[in-house]
Amino acid sequence: MNYFFSLFVLIFTASSCVTNDIRIVVDKSNREMKVMQRYQTLHKFRIALGKSPIGDKERKGDGKTPEGNFSICVKNAHSQFYRSLGINYPNAEDADRGLRQGLISQVEHRRIVAASKRNAIPPWKTKLGGEIYIHAGGCSADWTRGCMALNQADMKVLFDLIPVGTQIEIRP
Repeated sequence: MNYFFSLFVLIFTASSCVTNDIRIVVDKSNREMKVMQRYQTLHKFRIALGKSPIGDKERKGDGKTPEGNFSICVKNAHSQFYRSLGINYPNAEDADRGLRQGLISQVEHRRIVAASKRNAIPPWKTKLGGEIYIHAGGCSADWTRGCMALNQADMKVLFDLIPVGTQIEIRP
């Protein structure tokens, strides 16, 4: 009986870590990232975007930061840019667009959609691009290849607060 109760507590605790109502909202036009819990802003950060910040990311190398709804799919405590949180771009919506435009194959589409359903790392080596992160490196000007960059102190706060599975909405 104790074994099953312990297992229940472990499962409940693990699942509640991601359902803590914390989410990230990015406003690209204002270069602002908010960490929200329900309707309350917990933190607000200044960010830098990709070198071509206007519009949604469409393909590898376009320098645009994606727009839409994603989740944090990986955390890297040893990033080239101090620490990083990977987002699951491309998601199913991006895969549908990429398939219509002939940028990805049916197999790549299926793999991206399956990863999107699991909030997992999608195939990042397609013509849609990938490896979009929130990372440190400075936020005084737009300079990334499509990522979102913060200053190092803000990245530490964000990294320590955000678990894998956290939802992120990136607005134009």
